[in-house]
Amino acid sequence: MGATLALLVACAAKTPEQQDLSAFTAEEIFQRGEYELSAKTSPKTAIPYFQEVERLYPYSEYAKRALVMQAFTLHQTRQYEEARAAAQRYVDFYPAGEDIAYAHYLLALSYYDQIDEVGRDQGLTFQALQALRVVIEDYPDSEYAKSAMLKFDLAFDHLAAKDMEIGRYYLRGRHYAAALNRFRTVVQDYQTTSHTPEALLRIVECYIGLGLPDEAQTAGAVLGYNYQSSPFYQDAFNLLKKQGLAPEAKGTSWLSTIYRQMVKGEWL
Repeated sequence: MGATLALLVACAAKTPEQQDLSAFTAEEIFQRGEYELSAKTSPKTAIPYFQEVERLYPYSEYAKRALVMQAFTLHQTRQYEEARAAAQRYVDFYPAGEDIAYAHYLLALSYYDQIDEVGRDQGLTFQALQALRVVIEDYPDSEYAKSAMLKFDLAFDHLAAKDMEIGRYYLRGRHYAAALNRFRTVVQDYQTTSHTPEALLRIVECYIGLGLPDEAQTAGAVLGYNYQSSPFYQDAFNLLKKQGLAPEAKGTSWLSTIYRQMVKGEWL
Protein backbone atom coordinates (compact mmCIF):
# COMPACT_ATOMS: atom_id res chain seq x y z
CA MET A 1 0.00 0.00 0.00
CA GLY A 2 2.90 2.33 0.86
CA ALA A 3 4.52 1.79 -2.53
CA THR A 4 1.25 2.48 -4.31
CA LEU A 5 0.83 5.70 -2.33
CA ALA A 6 4.40 6.67 -3.23
CA LEU A 7 3.62 6.10 -6.89
CA LEU A 8 0.53 8.30 -6.68
CA VAL A 9 2.56 11.08 -5.08
CA ALA A 10 5.45 10.70 -7.51
CA CYS A 11 3.15 10.82 -10.50
CA ALA A 12 1.09 13.75 -9.32
CA ALA A 13 3.14 16.45 -11.00
CA LYS A 14 4.52 14.52 -13.96
CA THR A 15 3.17 12.96 -17.09
CA PRO A 16 3.85 9.23 -17.57
CA GLU A 17 6.39 10.08 -20.28
CA GLN A 18 8.39 12.10 -17.72
CA GLN A 19 8.50 9.31 -15.15
CA ASP A 20 10.70 6.30 -14.60
CA LEU A 21 8.22 3.62 -13.62
CA SER A 22 10.67 0.72 -13.68
CA ALA A 23 11.05 0.79 -9.89
CA PHE A 24 7.37 0.03 -9.42
CA THR A 25 5.61 -3.30 -9.74
CA ALA A 26 3.19 -4.21 -12.49
CA GLU A 27 0.35 -4.08 -9.98
CA GLU A 28 1.27 -0.58 -8.80
CA ILE A 29 1.48 0.82 -12.33
CA PHE A 30 -1.76 -0.88 -13.27
CA GLN A 31 -3.49 0.58 -10.21
CA ARG A 32 -2.23 4.03 -11.18
CA GLY A 33 -3.82 3.56 -14.59
CA GLU A 34 -7.09 2.58 -12.94
CA TYR A 35 -6.84 5.63 -10.69
CA GLU A 36 -6.34 7.94 -13.66
CA LEU A 37 -9.25 6.29 -15.45
CA SER A 38 -11.62 6.92 -12.56
CA ALA A 39 -10.32 10.23 -11.22
CA LYS A 40 -9.68 12.30 -14.34
CA THR A 41 -12.13 13.97 -16.67
CA SER A 42 -10.26 12.50 -19.66
CA PRO A 43 -9.35 8.81 -19.67
CA LYS A 44 -6.42 9.54 -22.01
CA THR A 45 -4.13 10.02 -19.02
CA ALA A 46 -4.61 6.35 -18.06
CA ILE A 47 -3.42 4.93 -21.37
CA PRO A 48 0.36 5.39 -20.86
CA TYR A 49 0.26 3.52 -17.56
CA PHE A 50 -1.43 0.50 -19.10
CA GLN A 51 1.09 0.65 -21.94
CA GLU A 52 3.96 0.72 -19.46
CA VAL A 53 2.68 -2.39 -17.71
CA GLU A 54 2.73 -4.21 -21.03
CA ARG A 55 6.21 -2.88 -21.88
CA LEU A 56 7.90 -3.43 -18.51
CA TYR A 57 6.17 -6.67 -17.50
CA PRO A 58 5.20 -8.34 -20.79
CA TYR A 59 4.78 -11.83 -19.31
CA SER A 60 2.86 -10.88 -16.20
CA GLU A 61 -0.81 -11.39 -15.51
CA TYR A 62 -1.13 -7.62 -15.22
CA ALA A 63 0.20 -7.19 -18.76
CA LYS A 64 -2.71 -9.27 -19.96
CA ARG A 65 -5.21 -7.17 -18.01
CA ALA A 66 -3.49 -3.93 -19.04
CA LEU A 67 -3.86 -4.87 -22.72
CA VAL A 68 -7.62 -5.15 -22.35
CA MET A 69 -7.72 -1.88 -20.46
CA GLN A 70 -5.71 -0.24 -23.23
CA ALA A 71 -8.24 -1.39 -25.81
CA PHE A 72 -11.12 -0.20 -23.62
CA THR A 73 -9.59 3.21 -22.86
CA LEU A 74 -8.48 3.82 -26.43
CA HIS A 75 -11.99 3.04 -27.59
CA GLN A 76 -13.44 5.37 -24.98
CA THR A 77 -11.25 8.16 -26.34
CA ARG A 78 -12.29 7.34 -29.92
CA GLN A 79 -8.83 6.22 -30.95
CA TYR A 80 -10.41 3.38 -32.89
CA GLU A 81 -7.44 2.15 -34.88
CA GLU A 82 -5.27 2.00 -31.77
CA ALA A 83 -8.08 0.28 -29.87
CA ARG A 84 -8.30 -2.34 -32.63
CA ALA A 85 -4.57 -2.91 -32.47
CA ALA A 86 -4.64 -3.44 -28.69
CA ALA A 87 -7.66 -5.75 -28.84
CA GLN A 88 -6.08 -7.71 -31.69
CA ARG A 89 -2.86 -8.17 -29.69
CA TYR A 90 -4.89 -9.66 -26.86
CA VAL A 91 -6.65 -12.01 -29.29
CA ASP A 92 -3.32 -13.04 -30.80
CA PHE A 93 -1.35 -13.44 -27.56
CA TYR A 94 -4.05 -14.77 -25.22
CA PRO A 95 -6.58 -16.79 -27.27
CA ALA A 96 -7.60 -18.68 -24.13
CA GLY A 97 -7.56 -15.65 -21.83
CA GLU A 98 -10.50 -14.98 -19.54
CA ASP A 99 -11.20 -11.68 -21.32
CA ILE A 100 -11.06 -13.10 -24.86
CA ALA A 101 -14.79 -12.58 -25.49
CA TYR A 102 -14.51 -8.97 -24.34
CA ALA A 103 -11.43 -8.41 -26.52
CA HIS A 104 -13.35 -9.64 -29.56
CA TYR A 105 -16.28 -7.42 -28.58
CA LEU A 106 -14.00 -4.37 -28.29
CA LEU A 107 -12.51 -5.25 -31.66
CA ALA A 108 -16.00 -5.29 -33.16
CA LEU A 109 -16.98 -2.04 -31.45
CA SER A 110 -13.92 -0.29 -32.84
CA TYR A 111 -15.39 -0.88 -36.30
CA TYR A 112 -19.05 -0.50 -35.40
CA ASP A 113 -18.72 2.88 -33.70
CA GLN A 114 -17.24 4.37 -36.86
CA ILE A 115 -20.42 3.63 -38.80
CA ASP A 116 -21.86 7.06 -38.19
CA GLU A 117 -23.66 7.90 -41.41
CA VAL A 118 -25.09 6.15 -44.45
CA GLY A 119 -22.91 8.02 -46.91
CA ARG A 120 -19.59 6.66 -45.64
CA ASP A 121 -17.64 3.85 -47.27
CA GLN A 122 -19.19 0.52 -46.33
CA GLY A 123 -15.92 -1.34 -45.75
CA LEU A 124 -16.10 -0.61 -42.02
CA THR A 125 -19.63 -1.95 -41.90
CA PHE A 126 -18.57 -5.27 -43.43
CA GLN A 127 -15.66 -5.51 -41.00
CA ALA A 128 -17.97 -4.73 -38.09
CA LEU A 129 -20.35 -7.48 -39.20
CA GLN A 130 -17.53 -10.00 -39.44
CA ALA A 131 -16.18 -9.09 -36.00
CA LEU A 132 -19.64 -9.10 -34.40
CA ARG A 133 -20.35 -12.50 -35.92
CA VAL A 134 -17.29 -13.90 -34.12
CA VAL A 135 -18.70 -12.75 -30.77
CA ILE A 136 -22.16 -14.13 -31.55
CA GLU A 137 -21.03 -17.50 -32.88
CA ASP A 138 -17.91 -18.21 -30.81
CA TYR A 139 -19.06 -16.75 -27.48
CA PRO A 140 -22.86 -17.17 -27.47
CA ASP A 141 -23.02 -17.53 -23.68
CA SER A 142 -20.95 -14.44 -22.94
CA GLU A 143 -22.46 -11.25 -21.58
CA TYR A 144 -21.56 -9.52 -24.85
CA ALA A 145 -23.47 -11.80 -27.23
CA LYS A 146 -26.84 -10.07 -26.84
CA SER A 147 -25.38 -6.64 -27.50
CA ALA A 148 -23.39 -8.02 -30.44
CA MET A 149 -26.58 -9.44 -31.97
CA LEU A 150 -28.37 -6.10 -31.67
CA LYS A 151 -25.46 -4.26 -33.24
CA PHE A 152 -25.19 -6.89 -35.98
CA ASP A 153 -28.81 -6.25 -36.95
CA LEU A 154 -28.25 -2.49 -36.97
CA ALA A 155 -25.10 -2.79 -39.08
CA PHE A 156 -26.91 -5.11 -41.49
CA ASP A 157 -29.69 -2.53 -41.73
CA HIS A 158 -27.06 0.10 -42.45
CA LEU A 159 -25.84 -1.81 -45.52
CA ALA A 160 -29.38 -2.02 -46.84
CA ALA A 161 -29.82 1.71 -46.22
CA LYS A 162 -26.82 2.44 -48.41
CA ASP A 163 -28.28 0.46 -51.32
CA MET A 164 -31.62 2.20 -50.81
CA GLU A 165 -29.95 5.60 -50.90
CA ILE A 166 -28.18 4.83 -54.18
CA GLY A 167 -31.30 3.23 -55.64
CA ARG A 168 -33.41 6.28 -54.87
CA TYR A 169 -30.78 8.47 -56.52
CA TYR A 170 -30.95 6.43 -59.72
CA LEU A 171 -34.74 6.32 -59.57
CA ARG A 172 -35.00 10.11 -59.31
CA GLY A 173 -32.93 10.30 -62.48
CA ARG A 174 -35.15 7.67 -64.16
CA HIS A 175 -32.25 5.27 -64.48
CA TYR A 176 -34.64 2.43 -63.81
CA ALA A 177 -32.36 -0.53 -64.53
CA ALA A 178 -29.58 0.78 -62.26
CA ALA A 179 -32.10 1.58 -59.51
CA LEU A 180 -33.71 -1.84 -59.86
CA ASN A 181 -30.38 -3.58 -59.24
CA ARG A 182 -29.99 -1.78 -55.91
CA PHE A 183 -33.53 -2.47 -54.73
CA ARG A 184 -33.27 -6.09 -55.82
CA THR A 185 -30.13 -6.44 -53.68
CA VAL A 186 -32.10 -5.23 -50.64
CA VAL A 187 -34.91 -7.71 -51.26
CA GLN A 188 -32.63 -10.66 -51.92
CA ASP A 189 -29.72 -10.02 -49.54
CA TYR A 190 -31.19 -7.87 -46.76
CA GLN A 191 -34.76 -9.11 -46.63
CA THR A 192 -34.85 -9.16 -42.82
CA THR A 193 -34.14 -5.43 -42.55
CA SER A 194 -36.61 -2.59 -42.18
CA HIS A 195 -35.96 -1.43 -45.75
CA THR A 196 -37.58 -4.36 -47.59
CA PRO A 197 -41.13 -2.92 -47.84
CA GLU A 198 -39.90 0.31 -49.41
CA ALA A 199 -37.53 -1.61 -51.70
CA LEU A 200 -40.51 -3.58 -53.06
CA LEU A 201 -42.45 -0.36 -53.65
CA ARG A 202 -39.50 1.10 -55.54
CA ILE A 203 -39.27 -2.09 -57.58
CA VAL A 204 -42.91 -1.57 -58.61
CA GLU A 205 -41.99 1.96 -59.71
CA CYS A 206 -38.93 0.72 -61.62
CA TYR A 207 -40.83 -1.96 -63.51
CA ILE A 208 -43.61 0.46 -64.42
CA GLY A 209 -40.94 2.86 -65.65
CA LEU A 210 -39.38 0.07 -67.71
CA GLY A 211 -42.75 -0.89 -69.19
CA LEU A 212 -42.87 -4.31 -67.54
CA PRO A 213 -46.34 -4.57 -65.98
CA ASP A 214 -46.18 -8.27 -65.06
CA GLU A 215 -43.08 -7.76 -62.96
CA ALA A 216 -44.59 -4.62 -61.36
CA GLN A 217 -47.71 -6.55 -60.40
CA THR A 218 -45.65 -9.39 -58.97
CA ALA A 219 -43.60 -6.99 -56.85
CA GLY A 220 -46.85 -5.54 -55.55
CA ALA A 221 -48.10 -9.06 -54.74
CA VAL A 222 -44.92 -9.87 -52.79
CA LEU A 223 -45.26 -6.58 -50.91
CA GLY A 224 -48.92 -7.24 -50.14
CA TYR A 225 -48.29 -10.82 -49.02
CA ASN A 226 -45.66 -9.78 -46.48
CA TYR A 227 -46.46 -6.17 -45.57
CA GLN A 228 -50.13 -5.56 -46.28
CA SER A 229 -50.46 -3.16 -43.36
CA SER A 230 -47.46 -1.12 -44.51
CA PRO A 231 -48.07 2.32 -46.04
CA PHE A 232 -45.64 1.25 -48.76
CA TYR A 233 -48.11 -1.42 -49.85
CA GLN A 234 -50.89 1.14 -50.09
CA ASP A 235 -48.66 3.36 -52.22
CA ALA A 236 -47.81 0.40 -54.48
CA PHE A 237 -51.49 -0.57 -54.74
CA ASN A 238 -52.45 2.97 -55.73
CA LEU A 239 -49.61 3.18 -58.23
CA LEU A 240 -50.63 -0.06 -59.89
CA LYS A 241 -54.29 0.96 -59.90
CA LYS A 242 -53.44 4.13 -61.83
CA GLN A 243 -51.93 1.89 -64.51
CA GLY A 244 -55.00 -0.34 -64.59
CA LEU A 245 -53.07 -3.07 -62.78
CA ALA A 246 -53.40 -4.95 -59.51
CA PRO A 247 -51.00 -6.81 -57.18
CA GLU A 248 -50.82 -10.29 -58.72
CA ALA A 249 -48.05 -12.82 -59.27
CA LYS A 250 -47.39 -13.13 -62.99
CA GLY A 251 -44.71 -14.45 -65.29
CA THR A 252 -41.54 -16.34 -64.38
CA SER A 253 -39.28 -13.55 -63.14
CA TRP A 254 -37.13 -13.71 -59.99
CA LEU A 255 -39.99 -12.06 -58.09
CA SER A 256 -42.43 -14.75 -59.22
CA THR A 257 -40.09 -17.38 -57.78
CA ILE A 258 -39.92 -15.48 -54.52
CA TYR A 259 -43.70 -15.20 -54.38
CA ARG A 260 -44.20 -18.93 -54.91
CA GLN A 261 -41.64 -19.75 -52.24
CA MET A 262 -43.32 -17.48 -49.72
CA VAL A 263 -46.76 -18.89 -50.41
CA LYS A 264 -45.32 -22.28 -49.51
CA GLY A 265 -44.02 -20.89 -46.26
CA GLU A 266 -40.42 -20.53 -47.40
CA TRP A 267 -38.27 -17.44 -47.91
CA LEU A 268 -35.55 -16.77 -50.45
